[in-house]
Amino acid sequence: MSERLIVLDTETTGLNCSLGDRVIEIGCVELAGRKITEEYFHTYLNPEREIAAGAAQVHGLTSEFLSDKPKFAEVGAGFVDYIRGADLIIHNAGFDCEFLDAELERLELGSVARIAARVIDTLALARELHPGRRNSLDALCERYGIANAHRTLHGALLDAHLLAEVYLAMTRGQDSLVMESEAPAESYADAIRLDATSLVVLRASAEELSHHDRLLDAIDKASGGSVWRRVSGDAAGEAASDPTAIR
Repeated sequence: MSERLIVLDTETTGLNCSLGDRVIEIGCVELAGRKITEEYFHTYLNPEREIAAGAAQVHGLTSEFLSDKPKFAEVGAGFVDYIRGADLIIHNAGFDCEFLDAELERLELGSVARIAARVIDTLALARELHPGRRNSLDALCERYGIANAHRTLHGALLDAHLLAEVYLAMTRGQDSLVMESEAPAESYADAIRLDATSLVVLRASAEELSHHDRLLDAIDKASGGSVWRRVSGDAAGEAASDPTAIR
């Protein structure tokens, strides 16, 4: 993994790159030490073409507003320098990369895949973590408790900031898991070595056992058999045939 993490988002004139739609905004923020730094890249772009009405409703950018903004040719080299060698974090990466590649290829600057170390698609990651659920940026912000009420319109820099927070929430704890996986095997044995004579066993009361049985009865009726009773029955059978089997 690259030492640099760049969260990236774009806005475009429309949805169809093959029909000539262009990038009109690029927003990037850098992550270092699982924090958002001040090293960001942001620019609006003059696409030299009209903006589709549907796209304008999403991001609110107009041809009039963009008319005095730089063309991609004026900022392309700086953008390439900013993302070079970094891991790019992009939501629905295929969309943004297709548009950026088209812009880069016009200037013979290569492609995102060649410039960056790799691309991490947070939409694909979210679908793995939350299969069958909505995984739009707004849905993920709601799921992870990230405030996005100010996102009345899409904006590349704003969305990059939100996505950075979403990515940190989605990957929380991974650093500690990596550290643990590198620990010597002996440390695990030390960690789980317990003195059984010092453990206090709190047994369930008769009332608690009765409530537990009623709950299992309801599960049996609804599902045709609880896993708890099936496993308990198997364990009891093993214990009867071999008392050492479940120690």
